[in-house]
Amino acid sequence: MSRAGKVERTTKESSILVQLDLDGTGQVEIATGVPFYDHMLTAFGVHGSLDLKVEATGDVHIDAHHTVEDTAIVLGQALRQALGDKSGIRRFGDAWIPMDETLAHAAIDVSGRPYCVHAGEPEQFDAFTIGGNYPFVLTRHVFDSLSFHAQLALHVRVIHGRDPHHIAEAQYKAVARALRAATEPDPRAAGIPSTKGVL
Repeated sequence: MSRAGKVERTTKESSILVQLDLDGTGQVEIATGVPFYDHMLTAFGVHGSLDLKVEATGDVHIDAHHTVEDTAIVLGQALRQALGDKSGIRRFGDAWIPMDETLAHAAIDVSGRPYCVHAGEPEQFDAFTIGGNYPFVLTRHVFDSLSFHAQLALHVRVIHGRDPHHIAEAQYKAVARALRAATEPDPRAAGIPSTKGVL
């Protein structure tokens, strides 16, 4: 049974296509017009073992915000589509990711109840732009949008870190690994992993 999703979304601010396969091998093809975001989504696909294609065009001449947010929305929708009724998955997953001086943790419940808790990013970087194209504060926005549209309970924490690049990248990798663990098939699960019978 295929666990793939494909979603397209066009607004006056952006045009986004996301295709993904939850049972992939980390084959990625990313083009958003925001180079650092491309780097983050590449890491997300590779470390989540997702086959992931993202094509996005947007008003990056104004700011990266619309393109980054809209891509996260569509990525969340494609994940939700790929999960189907969530039968046979582990449901819960978490990951600790060290990246040099940085340590990040992510925990996911594929609950059908969207909620995002994001904590620990050093406030001194709130006005910093990574690589001249990705405002540091957008990472929290990405995870808010992803959790809402994929219907995940997502907790992301930066335990410590001093390099903005490492802080952002460790979070993307932690979320990817937690998602991989939560959505992988559980050979001991018979049906939907909920006492309610639905997720």
